[in-house]
Amino acid sequence: LVWLLVLSLAWLGPALGDEEKDGEVVAEEKKEKEEDEVLSDEIKEEDNVLVLHEHNFARALSEHQLLLVEFYAPWCGHCQQLAPAYTRAATELKNESSLARLGKVDATAQTALANEFNITSYPTLKLFRDGNRTHPLPYTGIMDTQGIVRWMQRRAGPSATLLHDTDTANAFANSQDLVVIGFFKDLKGKAAQAFYEVAAEMVDMQFGVAEAAELFQAYGLSADTICLFKKFDERQTNFPVDPARGLDTAELTRLLRVHSLRLVTEFNNETSNQIFSAKIPHHMLLFLNKSSSEQLSLQDGFKAAASNFRGEVLFVVVDVNGYGADVLSFFGMTPADAPTLRLVKMENNRKYQMEQDSFSDTAIRTFIQAVLDGKVKPHLLSAEPPEDWDKQPVKVLVGKTFEQVAFDETKNVFVKFYAPWCSHCQAMAPAWDELGERYKDHENIVIAEMDATANELENITIHGFPTLHYFPAGPGRKMVEYKSARDVETFSKFLENGGMLPVEPPVVSEVRDCLPPQGSPQPLLGEGTDPV
Repeated sequence: LVWLLVLSLAWLGPALGDEEKDGEVVAEEKKEKEEDEVLSDEIKEEDNVLVLHEHNFARALSEHQLLLVEFYAPWCGHCQQLAPAYTRAATELKNESSLARLGKVDATAQTALANEFNITSYPTLKLFRDGNRTHPLPYTGIMDTQGIVRWMQRRAGPSATLLHDTDTANAFANSQDLVVIGFFKDLKGKAAQAFYEVAAEMVDMQFGVAEAAELFQAYGLSADTICLFKKFDERQTNFPVDPARGLDTAELTRLLRVHSLRLVTEFNNETSNQIFSAKIPHHMLLFLNKSSSEQLSLQDGFKAAASNFRGEVLFVVVDVNGYGADVLSFFGMTPADAPTLRLVKMENNRKYQMEQDSFSDTAIRTFIQAVLDGKVKPHLLSAEPPEDWDKQPVKVLVGKTFEQVAFDETKNVFVKFYAPWCSHCQAMAPAWDELGERYKDHENIVIAEMDATANELENITIHGFPTLHYFPAGPGRKMVEYKSARDVETFSKFLENGGMLPVEPPVVSEVRDCLPPQGSPQPLLGEGTDPV
């Protein structure tokens, strides 16, 4: 038995050793295979999206004339939200045998590519044309399937349809609710090329071009002109090209956006993007209940006033029980407040309330002109102050009490402006409460907070959450914006040093000079990207 055991071990020993050795070989071969795949320039696809890395990127550029690349991070919520639309767009473009393809790069793993193309947020989309690696174009379209497809299609083919005769031009002009036709004596000239650039960007409109003399004559034109054709309001709007200045792409884009909107636009899911992208400096809003025929009749006077302010004021109807219900809180309103009128200055979201009960076109025109002339004070939201607003370590401010507390010349007041729904504010809340506890008995330091979604201030505009401002004691109504670390120790160091830190001291400005944010129709919302 002993000999049998010895012989068995002798036979099995080499076999076990070989099996162990074979396992090591298989693992090593698998590792080498994975490394070869990474180092290879082979281009794989996931749901018709090219999977790119530093070893196959050059090949992808050489094989695809138009390549839109998404630089993403696996953990990025905005990237995850975009993914289904991006894959559907990739599939649609591939199925139509387009020159355009879509690719993606995991920028957290492919750091060399991320650094090369200066990726600072996710997702970032860049278009590479004709293999050009040094000057990719930023994606400027809408982040959905059709937005991506249309944006790429405009770059894959002519951005404007060439119209040869009156029959094709008339058919084209009547083919959509909005059509733009550029009439140029020379389609190779600078003005025409600028027009093609605008057409490539404005993918939500159809663009045509014409140079035939008979078309100039048919439309009563004698020089280069861009014509906007609409099936509502005025039928045709002409924008002559200035012979001296040429065609300015930004100005033409603005004019087309302004004039493509109806004189009065209803706020809904289809029009919201148009309303905010038009960049009209003032919005006049009529809030009404569309189920009330009496309130619906108020639209007549509203529309009659609109033509006087085309391009300066956008007239919008908001149904308080429909799509517009979600914006009522921004104005401190409820459906019961309808019908009512508000004018919004878009650069700083200042709101102006028309006090009188008349909804006539004359009254509306008079009110708007008074606001434009600076003769009307803004209507500022303010919650009611809680009974115990000054009894807690962190004082609770509202619009009505802010002035007396923040500009108390005997106190140094540190204020947090927050939004109840803001995750960053929620994360900072324990530190702010601890700071309040630390300074609750200090004779001249006050820690306070204000809900900036329910309270507004005339000379201070809050355009992000949380925003921290320090109001030092003494005359002069000074304000210091705090931009450093959001922890108790750094806050304390800031306060003990009289509202400044040794490194990167915040900029001091007069409150009246505090500049409003530029051009954001929906301030305080994210940009749709996550920082690197």
